[in-house]
Amino acid sequence: MPTAFMEEVHLADDPIACACENAKMKVLGALPLPSRGVCIAADTVVHLRGHLLGKPTTPDHAVWMLQRLSGQSHEVITGVAVAESASRCLVKHACTRVEFREISLDEMHRYVSMGESLDKAGGYAIQGAAAVFVRGIVGCYSNVVGLPLYLLHHMLKEFGVDLTARGSGRGDNS
Repeated sequence: MPTAFMEEVHLADDPIACACENAKMKVLGALPLPSRGVCIAADTVVHLRGHLLGKPTTPDHAVWMLQRLSGQSHEVITGVAVAESASRCLVKHACTRVEFREISLDEMHRYVSMGESLDKAGGYAIQGAAAVFVRGIVGCYSNVVGLPLYLLHHMLKEFGVDLTARGSGRGDNS
């Protein structure tokens, strides 16, 4: 089934299971691969005081999310799935704590009007204009962007892919 038509899982009581299950569904939906290789999929959720914040559905929804995040610490959890077949699929997760400063309602509306919040978990993109909302992070920055590269690198090595090798191919160290 194409991933664009997959229904995401929302397990509010277990954000890690939610992100991992969605990543797994995405990667399995892309199989079988047309040629030898691996497929990578990820799903990111924002967890705030027992609630999951996925992608906002409207600009007002994005503002609502930012109001909840303002002045708070939250967790960004990304499930990552790597597969070469349905029987060989590895799923892991990364978790990063993000602390937001207080954000005025006017700042929220201006940010949301830029358009970068609607396709982002929690309604913000740390790599974009929302970077000015972030007081600090503990953990992997690229996880908050949506793909924890440290984790992915180690997962790919289990499939014989080394991103630090020249050519970055399977066993290609030339």
